[in-house]
Amino acid sequence: MKVLIVCNSFFLRGNGLAASARTTAHYLREAGVDVKILSMNNLDPDGPQPDFCLKKLYIPVFQKIVESEGYCFALSDDKVIREAVQWADVIHLEEPFILEKNVAKVAKELGVPCVGTYHLHPENIFYTVGLGMMRLPNQLLLRFFRRCMFDWCTDIQCPTENVMERLRSNNFKARLHLIPNGAVLEEGLRERQETQQPQTDPYLIVCIGRLSREKDQMTLLRAIKHSKYRDEIQLFIAGQGPHELAIKAKALLMYKRGKIGLMPKFGFLSKEELLQLNKKAYLYVHCAVVEVEGLSCIESLQEGVVPIIAQGRLTATSQFALCPKSLFPARNARALARRIDWWIEHPDYRAEMSAKYAESIFKYDIHNSIAKLIKMYQTAIRKYKRN
Repeated sequence: MKVLIVCNSFFLRGNGLAASARTTAHYLREAGVDVKILSMNNLDPDGPQPDFCLKKLYIPVFQKIVESEGYCFALSDDKVIREAVQWADVIHLEEPFILEKNVAKVAKELGVPCVGTYHLHPENIFYTVGLGMMRLPNQLLLRFFRRCMFDWCTDIQCPTENVMERLRSNNFKARLHLIPNGAVLEEGLRERQETQQPQTDPYLIVCIGRLSREKDQMTLLRAIKHSKYRDEIQLFIAGQGPHELAIKAKALLMYKRGKIGLMPKFGFLSKEELLQLNKKAYLYVHCAVVEVEGLSCIESLQEGVVPIIAQGRLTATSQFALCPKSLFPARNARALARRIDWWIEHPDYRAEMSAKYAESIFKYDIHNSIAKLIKMYQTAIRKYKRN
């Protein structure tokens, strides 16, 4: 089976969607699938290049905003697109943008089925310009996503039930498949017997993810201020993004005014550095108000870190919670502070849940997701030929 993965900036570092696509491609190949990539050229000249290479698209006025969000667009080239589509048995579209629509049109003309993955809520985009909470523009953009790409697909991968329900309620026509994007688990994790030894002097609380408005790290800073143990908490926020300077400035101001006892630490960490951070973390906090899946949470759970996760209409990460004490209403800093205090005051229960959380992540193993993706491809090819 020959699968063409279409992604505007497949090799762009710091972009979660592209990273997910790269992981999918790697493990599909490991499973014996013939995979090729249609994307813009790798900006690192010494790095790998896509099999079907497009030029970078520059958008007047908005280019800096696009790049600040960790994104780049590819310039469609009909000749390259046709060559790529003619090669494939099935096409996997990763984004609901113009490139994917152009590919889908050529695919329909040449009789090649397209499938897609829902990676991105409209609110992920509109939070950048302060319109994340406005229903009308987000509904209009979701309709654009549907018409631009998803209506061209026979099948759609929904990473969570939250996503699947949203697509159903908005009249998406394709067959919907509940398939997590999948997490790459440490080798030998299931056989490992060691127990996590969290840092408690001070209590280390970690928050991992892109520093942007919709990830809402500001709520975590306010929660530390309201905690009874604010002088005993060391917060580490790992990531980078467009909201980085604002978050750091807020943290410094709160520290200087005595609102929090210890200055929060920041850093964009390597995979190994994140591993070591998680091995020491007492709690993992995920505040995002818009999140399609939140697989960064898995990196902490596999080390036995107990999470506290925001619960809201557009955040699916709450699927990882195993008990009510691991949830709080999104944007509610005082509720989050009460959860943090509760876990600090119940170390024995935290230790018990640590083992349960470490065990819970195996159902999200990337290999399970890849097997389901391959079945989805086979379904798309078989049923498309019948029609």
